[in-house]
Amino acid sequence: MPAASLEISGLSAGYGPTRVLEDISFSADAGRRLAVLGRNGMGKSTLFATLAGQTKRYGGEIRLGGQPIEGIDSSSRALKGLGYVPQSRDVFPTLTVEENLFVGLKARPRSAIEEAYAMFPRLKERRKNLGSQLSGGEQQMLTTARTILGQPSVLLLDEPLEGLAPVICEELMAAFGTLAASGEMTILLVEQRIQSALDFADAVIILERGRIAWTGTPAALAGDQHTVETLLGVGGLH
Repeated sequence: MPAASLEISGLSAGYGPTRVLEDISFSADAGRRLAVLGRNGMGKSTLFATLAGQTKRYGGEIRLGGQPIEGIDSSSRALKGLGYVPQSRDVFPTLTVEENLFVGLKARPRSAIEEAYAMFPRLKERRKNLGSQLSGGEQQMLTTARTILGQPSVLLLDEPLEGLAPVICEELMAAFGTLAASGEMTILLVEQRIQSALDFADAVIILERGRIAWTGTPAALAGDQHTVETLLGVGGLH
């Protein structure tokens, strides 16, 4: 399916009685790349989990391609085109790489798995290995490829570079850039490697204590040293 817009209005959510997000509103036009930044514990992962239907929503609307999805469960959101790659790299440890990828095909033909191998040749080399036998970087490639095989119209990537070697980070970001350039997916990225996120994105929001504290372009943020220091806790961008 083609890239779709994502619109969030007045979203408040959390876990049980604990509210983490308050009155979140933003939008991402179809085919755009949005970076969601902020220090640890500010609600970034909770935001993505909420969009995927995995938290308690107290109020607000979530529209995918103009259609409301806040009232449906996670699997239904996935069928409507919302792809979610969580920070936890949820691979099936007792299945092979190829079997993991088959899970992501949904109703697509088995031959479509070659798309994943074209994006991440390393997975083809490891296709007979179990998920538990992969490195952290390979697991990230696998869970990302499995989600992409479902052809989501909006893709949520939660800290895909966490703990990975620089060469793996470069490989992953190149793949994300290729996906974005295709115009077939709207991509939202949470990432602690701020410069990598800014190099990728065409728009940025920063969360502070569960609320949006800043919105703008990567260029505007790179030139705003006060915001970088205050909201991201880093001394500068290079």
